[in-house]
Formats: sequence, structure tokens, C-alpha cells
Amino acid sequence: MLFVAVCLVAINMRMTITGVGPLLEDIAADQGVSPASLGLLASIPLLAWAVVSPLAQGLAARIGLNPAVGWSLVVLTIGTVWRSLPGSLSNLWLGTALVGAALAIANVLLPATIKRDFGRRVPLVMGIYSTLLSGAAAIGAGMVAPIAHAALGEGEPVGWRIALLATGVMALPALVVWIWAARSRRGLALRRAAETGAASGAADPEPRPSVAPAPAPSRLGSRIWRDPVAWSIAVYMGTQSSTFYVWATWLAPIDLSRGADPVTAGFNVMVYHVCGMLGSLAGPFVSRGAMRRILPPLLPILAGIGAIGLIFAPAALPLWLVICGLSSGCSLTVTLTFMAQRSADAATAAATSGMSQSVGYLLAAVGPVLFGALYGATGSWVPPLFVLLTGITLQLGAGLLLSRERMVFEPRRPRG
Repeated sequence: MLFVAVCLVAINMRMTITGVGPLLEDIAADQGVSPASLGLLASIPLLAWAVVSPLAQGLAARIGLNPAVGWSLVVLTIGTVWRSLPGSLSNLWLGTALVGAALAIANVLLPATIKRDFGRRVPLVMGIYSTLLSGAAAIGAGMVAPIAHAALGEGEPVGWRIALLATGVMALPALVVWIWAARSRRGLALRRAAETGAASGAADPEPRPSVAPAPAPSRLGSRIWRDPVAWSIAVYMGTQSSTFYVWATWLAPIDLSRGADPVTAGFNVMVYHVCGMLGSLAGPFVSRGAMRRILPPLLPILAGIGAIGLIFAPAALPLWLVICGLSSGCSLTVTLTFMAQRSADAATAAATSGMSQSVGYLLAAVGPVLFGALYGATGSWVPPLFVLLTGITLQLGAGLLLSRERMVFEPRRPRG
């Protein structure tokens, strides 16, 4: 049941975000602003993730992992409704910020939950989790334009507000199943503790670290910021996420500027996300043996090839969508797996996840804004390409460092 709950939460993690990009033109036309000025809208959740992510581990330490995720789903539901309310444009901005804050908590704590509860199956469960992230991103991107342009009884379109509201349709079912699964897990843990005569505080045991002992939970939040492995994961995640959110936000405007209709542009964004889903699903199976070291630096190389192709050879758009999608989805699985596998226990995984997502999404938030600003200033898609290529180069460097397979908090080996 907890696995089902994790899957349902994953479905909500991207739909509410990727649904914004295909609607930028509609929102801009309705509000009388330029699409470029709304580029920051796609970065608001990322900025919220950067600010809130470091707080997630402390929140989980106070109230528990499962309650923290449950409350994040409650806040997500409120934010999704708020941003779709008619009236001032501030509803859209503030609601989106609340959505981002809610997702920040779940983003950080889901890898820690998987680390805690799924043992040796962490890579497989993480692959399924990241696959659902990409799949839900595809659904969110593909569904909003048809909903927004569907005609009501009098011929009026449904509009972008209802389309955005529809992206949060799975939040309440996820909350119900999550509460059910958390209570079932706690009851089972208490029964096992009673049967074995364990102390009452052993209801939520953590596995013993397989490498050097991790610092006490109260010190994790400060020590994690000085760990080089955690920083490598943060840079890898941030640059991967930056590339993902640039395409999620600007693929549709690029298509529209080349003469595509809104539904076709939204469909192309969905193809990108579907390929990302396939890349996420393939991640655990590809990252084995020698490929486990080769894959982290190989994926940004593929991302760079796809980015150059999208801008300079649009006639081969399907090929570039496949390359970009597969590399992005597989990179996500690799990143999330790093957070769990390179951590000795769930507490360390939560700290690593919080730190890397804070830094990572701060980097990711810059991408869509700079991309849109350069396009608005030059009227060409070529200068923004350098934003992508800079991030991809940083991802390549971090991938080379992570291919050494060192653990978070692992003591440095003496030379010689």
C-alpha cells in the first residue's frame, strides 16, 4: 500500500508544473502581457523548492516523514485551487508559489521514504517513481491545451483556469491513500515491536549505515553543506532540472513561433515528456555494471546534442524530442538514485535530498528565466541555446565526479 501511495504522490509532483508551459500564450493573451514576461511563472515553483527544501528534513524530524508528506498534499490542493481563481493575476502567482512550497516538501522526503522502506529495491522503486514523474509531466503538458480550447455549450472555450485546475485532480486521492498507508505501516511496526519485545521508540527503525556512521540528525543539516559528494549531486540535479524546465516551458512557444497550432505544440511537449518517462523507466536497467559509471557523464552529452538539434535542425524535431526526453528522464532517475544510494540511512538521504534540491532548483530556476529573457531581447532562439549548453557542461563535470561512486560523509582515503 505504501508503494501505491508513493506512486500516487509521484503523479502529483509534475502535472501541476508542466501544465503551465503550453498555456503561456493563453494566459498572456487573457491578461494582456507578453509570454516572455511570464517566463518567471515557470520558475516560481523552482524558487520555492530552493527556499523550502532545506526545511523539509527538519520538518520530518519534528512530525515524522509520513505526516510531513501528507500535509504537503493538503497544501498542494489549496495552492492548485488558489491559482485558478478568477480575479487578480496575483492569484496565479501566489497560488503557484504555494504549489511550489508543497511540492518542495514531497520532493525532498519521497527519496528518504523510499530509502527507509524499500531496502534493496531502492533502484527499482526509484526508477518507477521517476518514471511516474515523467509520465505525469507528459499528461499535464498534453491535457491542458485541449481542455483550455474545448468549447462549452455556447461555443466559449473552457479557458486556461479550468485547465490548470485539472492538473491537480489526483491530489486528494493521493492524500487519502497516503494516510491509509501511513497508518497501516505504523500499526504493523508497532505489532512487530510488541512481538519482539522492542522498546516503544522502535516503531520507525532505520537500517544501520553500511559505511562510516552518519552524524547525529541534529547535525546533518549543517554538515551536509560541507560534503563534496552532496555538492556534486546538487549540481548534477540542478543542471539536469534546468534543462528539463527550459524545454517544459519553452518547447511550445518555440513551436508556435515556427507556425504550429497550440494543440500540436502541446502534443510535441507531451512527446518530450513521454520519452522522458521511458528514459526514467530504463534508468535502473541501464545503470548496471560498467554503465553505472559511464551513464552520469554520457547523459549530458546526449542532452547537448538534442539541444543543438532542436534549434538548428527543426526539420528533425521528432528525433531531437526523443534524444532530449530520454536523456532528461534517465538523468532524473540517476539523480534521485544518487540521493538514496549514496546515503547510509534515511536521515542522511533526507538531508542530502534537501540540500541537493535546494541548490539544484535554485540553479534550475535560472534556466527558464534566462532563456526567455534572451529570446525576448534578441528575437532569436540561438542565443538562449548557450544558457542550456552552459548548464549541460556543468552537468557533465558533476557526472564525471559522481562516476567515482563515493558516499556522502565517507571519509577521504589517504593518498598513497
